Formats: sequence, C-alpha cells, structure tokens
Amino acid sequence: MTNPRTLARQRALQALYQWHLAQQDLALIESQFFKEEDMFGVDKKYFRTLLQNVPLHVVVLDGKIEPLLDREINQLDPIEHTILRMGLYELLYHPDIPWRVTINEAVELAKLFGAEQSHKYINSILDKLQKLMN
Repeated sequence: MTNPRTLARQRALQALYQWHLAQQDLALIESQFFKEEDMFGVDKKYFRTLLQNVPLHVVVLDGKIEPLLDREINQLDPIEHTILRMGLYELLYHPDIPWRVTINEAVELAKLFGAEQSHKYINSILDKLQKLMN
C-alpha cells in the first residue's frame, strides 16, 4: 500500500499542475479534487498544505530554482516545474521531513508523471538546492 503522504504529493502535483496551467482558483481546484478524484488513503491535510502553500511561496521558490537551471524557467516542462516547486517547498518549509525523503519523493513523481529522463534533472536540481541550504 502506498504511503498517505506519497499519495498526497501525487494528488497535489496534479492539482498544482492544473493551477499552473489554468491559473484557476485554488479553492475550486481543491473542491474539484475532493469531489472527482480518488482521495482514498491520501493524507488530506498534507495535500491541502501543498496545494495552499506552494502557490503562496512561488516567487521565492522560482527565485531559488532559476539560477540552477540550464534554460529559462518559463521553458521548463510544467510537470518538472511543479515538482521542483513542491520539492523545494518541502526542503525550505518542512525541515521535519528528511531531505533525502523529499528528493526521493520528487524523483518518484518525475518517474510517474514526467518525461522519460526528467527524474535525473529533478534529482540534480533539488540536490544542488539542498546543498546550498546547508
């Protein structure tokens, strides 16, 4: 059985991807997910934490991510961009989560939802960000 936090990250990635592309209201997206998506086993509190807080910190997150990229931030694949934001959000604002767990979860999200080799890119950027923080 998949960990409730892992499921929360998966659903949050999908919801934040929708927000990133459509710029819909977060409350509307949250409501839609609870009505239309399978939320069984999901850590709903953590899903809400990610969905509400990643957008609140998007300027700070993108400001830290952008200098480490090999392209303009607006050229990132939206899934990769969202995974990087979520991973960095956890690294910065959830020190209770071991950084290795955060990076591993981000890599797994990239394997599940991203392009074929995107997990390597995600791993590289988040690893660099983590090192800069210590």
